[in-house]
Amino acid sequence: MEQTTKKILFVGAEAMPFAATGGLGDVLGSLPAALAKEGCDVRVILPLYEAVSADWRKKMKEAAIYNVRLAWRNLYCGAYELSYRGVTYYFLDNEYYFKRQGLYGFYDDGERYAFFCMAALELLEQIGFYPDVLHAHDWQAALSVVYLNKHFRWRRGYENTRTVFTIHNIEYQGKYDFAILGDVFDLDDNDHALMEHESCINLMKGAIESCDRVTTVSPRYAEEIRMPEYAHGLDGCLSANSFKLRGILNGIDYKYYDPKADREIAATYSSRDLSGKVEDKLALQKEMALPERADVPMLSVISRLASHKGLDILSECIYSLVEGNDLQLMVLGKGEAKYEDFFRELEHRFPSKVRSCIQYDRSLSKRIYAASDIFVMPSKSEPCGLSQMIASRYGAIPVVRETGGLYDSIKPFWMEGDTMHGNGFTFANYSASELSDRVLAALALYQNKELFTRLVKRAMTTDFSWSASAKQYLAMYDEL
Repeated sequence: MEQTTKKILFVGAEAMPFAATGGLGDVLGSLPAALAKEGCDVRVILPLYEAVSADWRKKMKEAAIYNVRLAWRNLYCGAYELSYRGVTYYFLDNEYYFKRQGLYGFYDDGERYAFFCMAALELLEQIGFYPDVLHAHDWQAALSVVYLNKHFRWRRGYENTRTVFTIHNIEYQGKYDFAILGDVFDLDDNDHALMEHESCINLMKGAIESCDRVTTVSPRYAEEIRMPEYAHGLDGCLSANSFKLRGILNGIDYKYYDPKADREIAATYSSRDLSGKVEDKLALQKEMALPERADVPMLSVISRLASHKGLDILSECIYSLVEGNDLQLMVLGKGEAKYEDFFRELEHRFPSKVRSCIQYDRSLSKRIYAASDIFVMPSKSEPCGLSQMIASRYGAIPVVRETGGLYDSIKPFWMEGDTMHGNGFTFANYSASELSDRVLAALALYQNKELFTRLVKRAMTTDFSWSASAKQYLAMYDEL
């Protein structure tokens, strides 16, 4: 029997390289391409934000102009099509909702993404594409799953579509007052029980209850979010739906993050020839006005500067680590003012050892990864984490806490005779002393050039590509 091409639709709020703020954008920029390589017909629907550049807009063509009914509103929507890396992207245009500075954080985000979800489902009829699987991501796309069942399931073409909902970060759930259930979300009293959690509308909860499968971005996180300390109130809902729950580890885009071909770093290199990595360290030291020394271990932190990223325990021990050891430290990120001020002060106290770049800069982050020997990521919780994978790809040995995707991707280094195990340094308890101990262990290994180089090559050749994960997604789609 001839096998038909599997049709997959992704609905999400951001995607690299068009408009992105974090890990969700990385996933929607690379997982669809990996599935397309496996022979699927993959489409992605995104909002047409102000942030989407003119260069991308020039490459788009009009796919459909149509009206979207949302409760009492009758709204314009334009859909523009673009092919990129074997994937068809559709950008939904409504300037009232999406022509704004920034992607999120507006008073009417609930209404904006309700429109987006309804418009995404209406588009399918306009273009004659009815997917086998609708795969929605995070709370902004949650209503696409709910609306499919409530408003579209009875239309021809929509009846056989199965649904997957992926939780990238359970902290953000889309919570709203029930007063706007009808006016904003086009739902009614019959949907109250479906959408209700802790006396308010919870869009993520509605999607979890409505979909055929719930996935998270690492196997460990799938276990953790059934525990009260990680679930932000949804542990009961997830335990009740545990039969739907799967954890599939994210990958990284091996074309974008490739030290052999990266034009944004000073010198390219590979696991077979690491000489360029020394040049990258010297180039960054020169750029940052640090002492230009190839022999000094360079530590880095590239993170949102927030407590749940482990900045509280890092700030407890980093002063003594910098003061007591011959090292250099690069910090890149923005976040809570107290941590921004802390790292500025650390640089002030140790001007020949520390540089704090309080900013977001994707290009600079790659130069730091390439220059670093050790990468510190002590998160309190981490659904998946991509930074530890990127660091490994660029030969910076990760020091991570054993949580979420960090646990699944980084295994502790140890030697069994001449056999090397693991690809980094890990610690279990959320404590500054354990973090300090593992950083010191990494610094000690750095002094053994032969062993440290072996570990660097081992980290660089750990497979964090999307190919393995894409096959797991395909197997799950087949189940449906």
